[in-house]
Amino acid sequence: MLSLKVSDIINENPLFKTYVFKHGLNARPGQFVMVWMPGVDEVPMSVGWVEADEFRIGIFKAGDCTTAIHEQVKIGDRLGIRGPFGKGFDLKDYKKITLAGGGCGTPPLLALAQKAAEKGMDVTAIIGARSKNLLIYEKEFKKLGCKVLVSTDDGSKGHKGFITDILKKELEKGKTDAVYTCGPEKMMVKVIEIAQDHKIPSQASLERFMKCGFGICGQCCIDGTGLRVCKDGPVFDGEVAMKHKEFGKYARSASGKRCDL
Repeated sequence: MLSLKVSDIINENPLFKTYVFKHGLNARPGQFVMVWMPGVDEVPMSVGWVEADEFRIGIFKAGDCTTAIHEQVKIGDRLGIRGPFGKGFDLKDYKKITLAGGGCGTPPLLALAQKAAEKGMDVTAIIGARSKNLLIYEKEFKKLGCKVLVSTDDGSKGHKGFITDILKKELEKGKTDAVYTCGPEKMMVKVIEIAQDHKIPSQASLERFMKCGFGICGQCCIDGTGLRVCKDGPVFDGEVAMKHKEFGKYARSASGKRCDL
């Protein structure tokens, strides 16, 4: 485990902050790190941006650990970092891709857009949130040259409704080589279904409760396939994700108890 100093903290919205570390992390888009808050807990977080001597992770204020990080960690403080772990996104030899990100599921898609831009790919990023003030990384996607389409549940910015409404219309307009998604699982199920309807391959990044992060403890095994999110994922081909019995329906708590999504 590395003990890394937080070099900057960017307040993206009331519930989401980006933490910057001046460290060369050899992570692929879609991979994650285990973040340890001393005295509290350790949680998995997607890597949202990678440069030669810097990486960033976006943290949504939710449980005990992420709340402690939000409220206690300041610039100059240190966090424990393990990783990167897992299977990331595969850009293959695609030329034009579409990203569908919902809420705090957007960070790994920003890292993917960064890599796609380096390869000269044509990228459409569809991002959504409950309201305008909860949108994240819109400017960053635009700086990368992506076509950015926005959806909000309350209509405070962009399309009023869901990103799947936009995705369906975009795929009906013309060809995209692949669809990549991360966000609420019920949303991702719909994204994959829309992609399948248009005979377009898809990849989805899943989240489950993790302890070890590298496939030993079995905490993140998924009903229906037995695949481990931390080792066999977190990114799965859409067809594989749809074979998971629990995908979009339920997950497991730290004790293994079934929890509806």
